[in-house]
Amino acid sequence: MIRQRKIIHIDMDAFFASVEQRDHPDYKGKPLIVGGQPNNRGVVAACSYEARKFGIHSAMPSSLAYRLCPEAVFVPPRFEAYREISNQIRAIFWRYASEVEPLSLDEAYLDVTYTGDFEGSATLIAQAIKSDILAETHLTASAGISYNKFLAKIASDMDKPNGLYVIKPEHGKAFVADLAIGKFHGIGPATEVKMKKLGIDTGKDLRKKSLNELVDNFGKSGQYFFNIARAIDERPVLSQRERKSLGKEITFTQDVMSLEELTNTLNALAEQVLNSLAKQNMQARTLTVKIKYANFQQITRAHTAEHILNLESLKQLIPLLLTRTQGGHKAVRLVGLSLSGFYNEKLEKLQPQLDLELSEIL
Repeated sequence: MIRQRKIIHIDMDAFFASVEQRDHPDYKGKPLIVGGQPNNRGVVAACSYEARKFGIHSAMPSSLAYRLCPEAVFVPPRFEAYREISNQIRAIFWRYASEVEPLSLDEAYLDVTYTGDFEGSATLIAQAIKSDILAETHLTASAGISYNKFLAKIASDMDKPNGLYVIKPEHGKAFVADLAIGKFHGIGPATEVKMKKLGIDTGKDLRKKSLNELVDNFGKSGQYFFNIARAIDERPVLSQRERKSLGKEITFTQDVMSLEELTNTLNALAEQVLNSLAKQNMQARTLTVKIKYANFQQITRAHTAEHILNLESLKQLIPLLLTRTQGGHKAVRLVGLSLSGFYNEKLEKLQPQLDLELSEIL
């Protein structure tokens, strides 16, 4: 039986502006504009929710933004900082998803159809992702959950900021029918105007048009519009990189000093990760253990074996890697375990091994 797809769309809330407000506390609560200064020909790259109340939005000329809100704070973008945080967030995505398709620095589609965490509940997985992002970056994200990319994307906009919205399969068609055509992902301002001239104001109106009518008026996009009017979107979530590691981690409710407890926890994580790999017909040769101490210092220790790792070999390696840490002597708040150096039994092809010092341990 084909399993019902579970797609999550994660969209960071006012990403650039939120990073600036996080890093500069004096900006918090103020209308903040990231982009060009108002006295030049610059444009708004992003703005805080406080600025949006004045009608300011991205791509607006900075001079107009200033006229709308003279008291706004204008700051230049720091794209390197945004990219670094984006990479940190994507690492969180890979903890839970089998496929991750970034759309930009601040949003991505995740396929969690075969994720075993939280008994496969996409809603609980999305909540965990949002929680991890907040804990590790001090930023909020909104999540949309549904059975295809189109609906998941729309859902993530429904309850911003810090929102979570679910569109279940049985509600998809009714949701689309009532949706204003301007809210459809893939229908821009120009197409919206053209559709309204054709009497298309909602999804219900769009559904009344035949495929031939839509193709005649919108060319190749006509097929896409025909499908989404019926809440159909078969596009897969396509990762833009090969997955190089698979892992799990856990944050303790109380800091742990016991080496035995750390070992038992890592053994349990190892079993879960091996089960996840088996579902993908993958095996691994490299084990990496991650430790975050109570003072938030983080380290990783890795070992690459000559042979394919199994549960028995992992349980032998875990205590050895722990001896290369201060576990048992220093309070630990988080442990993680990942496997890499993948080997696909079906393709008999070994992927490049994970850099042992890689900071993004998934």
